[in-house]
Amino acid sequence: MSIYDVPVKTLKGEDASLKDHQDEAILFVNVASKCGLTPQYEGLERLQKTYGDRGFTVIGVPCNQFMGQEPGTAEEIEEFCSTTYGVSFPLLEKTDVNGPAKHALYEQLQQVPDAEGHTGDIRWNFEKFLVAPGGGSITRFPPQQDPESPEVVSAIEAALPK
Repeated sequence: MSIYDVPVKTLKGEDASLKDHQDEAILFVNVASKCGLTPQYEGLERLQKTYGDRGFTVIGVPCNQFMGQEPGTAEEIEEFCSTTYGVSFPLLEKTDVNGPAKHALYEQLQQVPDAEGHTGDIRWNFEKFLVAPGGGSITRFPPQQDPESPEVVSAIEAALPK
């Protein structure tokens, strides 16, 4: 099954399709509102604004599995993201990224190694996966990696549709 065939829902619980983004570079990020890394939302939104019209999107995936740092309802998450960080990129429904109830999207993403060779479980909030258009390649970045770091930005620029 292609990553684009994985069923997803919006933050509001409506059916959505990753096929809508298959011609774009996508940065999937498991996000949380009450984490020390939450300020990464600022950088993620700047990336969205910088590259959004060039075939790129950030997709946030709220997750409450790491010390309960995303406890809010869909409405609370949406309000926090929009009022605190001006988030304009799509957010999926709150979901598990590890364990027996892990979302099928993360079943696929977890198989990808990061630069240090780590595969498997998501280690913390704000782990990032850059999927090239068509799903041809996926690059994994650790949670602490700033979304605007030279490594992430160069990977995004290389993945943009030609």
